Amino acid sequence: MQNRVDPYGALVAVAARGALMGNRGGRFHRPDQTLGRRRWASRQWISCLCAFRGRRRRVWGASYTELFFLDEPTALAAGHRPCFVCRRADAEAFRDAFVAGTRSAPAIDEVLHRERLAELPGRIVERPLAGLPDGTMIERDGRPYGVRGAALLPWSFFGYGAPEARPASEAARVLTPPAIVAALEAGYRPRWAEDLS
Repeated sequence: MQNRVDPYGALVAVAARGALMGNRGGRFHRPDQTLGRRRWASRQWISCLCAFRGRRRRVWGASYTELFFLDEPTALAAGHRPCFVCRRADAEAFRDAFVAGTRSAPAIDEVLHRERLAELPGRIVERPLAGLPDGTMIERDGRPYGVRGAALLPWSFFGYGAPEARPASEAARVLTPPAIVAALEAGYRPRWAEDLS
């Protein structure tokens, strides 16, 4: 199914499962389990645990359109925030680090949706690599990387490649939406793939 999400927010059909599940506010797949032109149902784009209280789901059944992410930095880059049901502690920490005065999930969703709807080339800005917080996704040489400590991690649906040094003097195109980068700068710590397994 076309339900794996990359750091650009694109939905792709690959065999990788991902460590987080999520949705974009409801169902937007067709009865034959394919996609039309729509890529969301509402402003509520969330990332969830794959296992929660023994619940079982039929992926792309009658309910919402399930999506899968390698990890949280990937979900954040695609504009998904933590779920307040299955990831309560993460969602509260994210809310606390989010834009001052934006305290409710609907208000956060409004800010993020505005940023997601910005034309992709226009919303991707260049910033110095030295100042980017851990968990930010960037584009370098035409491919996505995760920023972690002194390293850049080459991203793929199946995991990260060997770490590369983060050059302090370089700038890079930032894929993660600005409000989420600000939350990372304010102290939110995303869960990487190994933290979720």
